[in-house]
Amino acid sequence: MAHPVTDPLVSVENLSVGYGAADGGITTVLNGVSLSIAGGETVGIVGESGSGKSTLARALLGYLRGGGQFTGGQCLIDGLDVTQADRSAIGTLRGLKVAMVPQNPLASLTYHIPVGRQVDEVLMARAGLDRRAARQRTLDLFTEMGLPDPQGIVGRYPHQLSGGQRQRVVIAAALACDPKLLVLDEPTTALDKTTEAQVLDLVQRLREARGSALVLVSHDLNVVARVCQRVIVMKDGRIVEQGPVARVFSAPATDYTKTLLAASLDLDGPSPAGDQPPSGKLIEARSLDFAYRGGSLFDFARAPARKSLDGVDLTLDRGSVIGVIGESGSGKTTLAMVLSGLLAPNSGSLTLDGRSIAMAAGARSAEARRRIQIVFQDPLSSLNPRQTVGAAIMRPLQMFFGLSRAKARARAGDLIGELGLSSDLLERYPRQLSGGQQQRIAIARAFAAEPDLLVCDEITSALDASVQAQLLGRLQDLQRRNGTSMIVITHDLAVIWRLAPQVIVMKDGRIVDAGRTADIFSHPTSDYTRLLLEAATATATFRRPAGSIAPDIQPVSQPIHVA
Repeated sequence: MAHPVTDPLVSVENLSVGYGAADGGITTVLNGVSLSIAGGETVGIVGESGSGKSTLARALLGYLRGGGQFTGGQCLIDGLDVTQADRSAIGTLRGLKVAMVPQNPLASLTYHIPVGRQVDEVLMARAGLDRRAARQRTLDLFTEMGLPDPQGIVGRYPHQLSGGQRQRVVIAAALACDPKLLVLDEPTTALDKTTEAQVLDLVQRLREARGSALVLVSHDLNVVARVCQRVIVMKDGRIVEQGPVARVFSAPATDYTKTLLAASLDLDGPSPAGDQPPSGKLIEARSLDFAYRGGSLFDFARAPARKSLDGVDLTLDRGSVIGVIGESGSGKTTLAMVLSGLLAPNSGSLTLDGRSIAMAAGARSAEARRRIQIVFQDPLSSLNPRQTVGAAIMRPLQMFFGLSRAKARARAGDLIGELGLSSDLLERYPRQLSGGQQQRIAIARAFAAEPDLLVCDEITSALDASVQAQLLGRLQDLQRRNGTSMIVITHDLAVIWRLAPQVIVMKDGRIVDAGRTADIFSHPTSDYTRLLLEAATATATFRRPAGSIAPDIQPVSQPIHVA
């Protein structure tokens, strides 16, 4: 007897998407894409920035960026063609049958509403729960996502959470109504390796238990290899290769896929980051303390303090590079903000070339501001949406060096060219660029100031493997050629291995391990560092080893000197 044929959950045929061009025509960003996804299947989508990965992911929800339009083909999701469906039908589809975790968690959360209430509202609107039941489900989801103190987190605002914590809140909201298809667009870019492992394990268990299909867009080929059964490789809006992950990654059929695989970083082999001889002290931080307060804007004074920096000491020599690693909420980004003057610590001191400088950037001289630059984890929120990217890069060139508009524009074109971008992008706005392109624009803007110290906060989190490798190579060349000091803050240990001869490990606002990267990675002195390394090198499972949770960590009490 013949078995009935089961229709795929997702069926895409010759799908094309375009955006209006300046000359009145259409710029095609997806070109004749065809694919199908069965219920319960996990499919990864990889490719360089601008290849069409995120556009395809959004198309599965019937959503395109402003000015985008379906120009051909069809996209059936559980039988509904989203290219033809009205708003009501697509609104019913989203959340209940298909949900998306976007690349930028901060942009998807409402800044003036506590995150718990935002997830509550999803459950009340989509699942029909009353307020009490919705709050309990939100607390359960936050616990599943590994968020610390769920009862406290529900009352916090997005800006009071770390990047990784915000991402987990967004994932919780997407999982709230148990969708048939979960689309994740770079879901782990803001997560440290232990949290990434926990989140991926949770997503896998959800799929297995409920038969959900999963589409994972990622520049991290290791994540795709761990999670997905099948992979789609995209280039210039087309699918150039697809098949089982094991086959495509072990025996790629196209040169493009081979290039992507060759560019992936790992922790194998000797570190290319060589030790640098000291050449004089550049910056010294002593006894830095900073505490955030939870609660709302109206009960700030009564809210309990949450220490993000606790007695941090750091000395960085001119021309040195130090990596800073630790889980989400460990204080890495707070340290970056304090050093760059965007946050003033509750106590402590900071010197530059032996001279005390103001803690707040607004109180520093223009020269001090120029000499310490920062590249943020979230490029879109750091770029003015009403300003072209060319104007953003030209501003420091004109402000610090007095260049004419013509010379500043030419230099801006050179800077983005060195980062692999066309000068044509100078006339675009941030929202018109991919996540990876936005990050490279932010990096070019920082380079424009010719800083002595560049603080890099998760600068590769939005970059695909090949662009990441190119960027890290350029950073290393720049640092060695100009004697630029760098503080590289990241959850990606392979980036530290590539760039930083020295590393410090942070937990709960304190430094718990420090030393040469090769020594710390091969012989960690704390259980916490060992846990981070185990998570980074895990390949078959994402569960923490038994007995490794909440190790007894002692802070490093002596000042850390990075030569």
